[in-house]
Amino acid sequence: MQLTIEKIDSMLLDIPTIRPHKLSMATMACQTLLLVKMSCSQGIVGWGEATTIGGLGYGPESPESIKSAIDTYLAPRLVGHEFSGVETLHQCMDQYVKGNSFAKSALETAFLDAVGKKLGLPISALLGGAQTNALPVLWTLASGDTKQDIAEGRKLLAQGRHNTFKLKIGAKPLIEDLRHTLAIRQALGDSVSLRVDVNQAWDTATAIKGIAALQDIGIDLVEQPIALWNKTALVELSQRFTLPILADEAVSTLYDGYALAAAGFTGAYALKIAKAGGPAQALKLAHVANAAGIGLYGGTMLEGSIGTIAALHAWSTQTLYWGSEMFGPLLLKDDVITTPLVFEQGRVSLPNSPGLGVSIDEDKVSFYQRPASGHRIQ
Repeated sequence: MQLTIEKIDSMLLDIPTIRPHKLSMATMACQTLLLVKMSCSQGIVGWGEATTIGGLGYGPESPESIKSAIDTYLAPRLVGHEFSGVETLHQCMDQYVKGNSFAKSALETAFLDAVGKKLGLPISALLGGAQTNALPVLWTLASGDTKQDIAEGRKLLAQGRHNTFKLKIGAKPLIEDLRHTLAIRQALGDSVSLRVDVNQAWDTATAIKGIAALQDIGIDLVEQPIALWNKTALVELSQRFTLPILADEAVSTLYDGYALAAAGFTGAYALKIAKAGGPAQALKLAHVANAAGIGLYGGTMLEGSIGTIAALHAWSTQTLYWGSEMFGPLLLKDDVITTPLVFEQGRVSLPNSPGLGVSIDEDKVSFYQRPASGHRIQ
């Protein structure tokens, strides 16, 4: 299989969220999607997405820097060249551009979409084959208000849309976060699986106290309680408590996964295509985790439908012991695909048409696209 990339267009889209989404480092009322449109030989077009959280409040890549990396450095190296597969594409990107995994993920996704369309295969088939066409998916309660989160959780349980929830904590003092968590646990009941995400907000001493309390409350999983660089303490926390620790920001690539497992980490890994550099790259981390006996969780950067579906294709090839959180499209007030994903009974269905398996509404893309000289809407 040979495919020549003829043109790469990138665009920033600002789409409002259905409610403020509060994390430890930022509160989001709008999400910015970086979309890539990759035009290839034989008239084939592939689409990709790179999305991050809270601008530079989360990590070293912002929507604006992702676009700059693609337009200035990556696209000129790819356009006009023929690639035999996703690994040759990624090797080319790595040769000329260090880091910038979000930008590379968007381009890898667009290329996989194009290849799938050419071969008449879904992306999951290109990545090893789907084990399932419906994946477990939770919902994050992150309004910042306990009563609102309880009402939201009860509504979704009654609708049958979700039966597992994650709470965003870490922005408030520990005692307030624990009261918030306990109130939601008591309101939603013990039959509901409840997890928390601290987004690196705690120091080690706070984490020890907090995890002990969360364990008593009956929380099932605690995500990235301490800073990503403090891997020694993360390993120690995973060994100290029976409450499993989910490594997220601390584990991006297969090398991170190997190092953490070799150090004795006993928790789980959050897979994210953006932080790994693309769907195929994220699966390399999954293979390391599988070899080390570490559980997997399908993570999100709150992508829109394109990035979410790309990740779902990758996750469908794996056994996700901890399920996934691919709810990003539900957090947005609008969508850029013509047929939205189906979320019901705690699961999301995977498209099985060639490539991503969706059609893009380019009128919607144009409507939400940020003007070249414009600024992000608030």
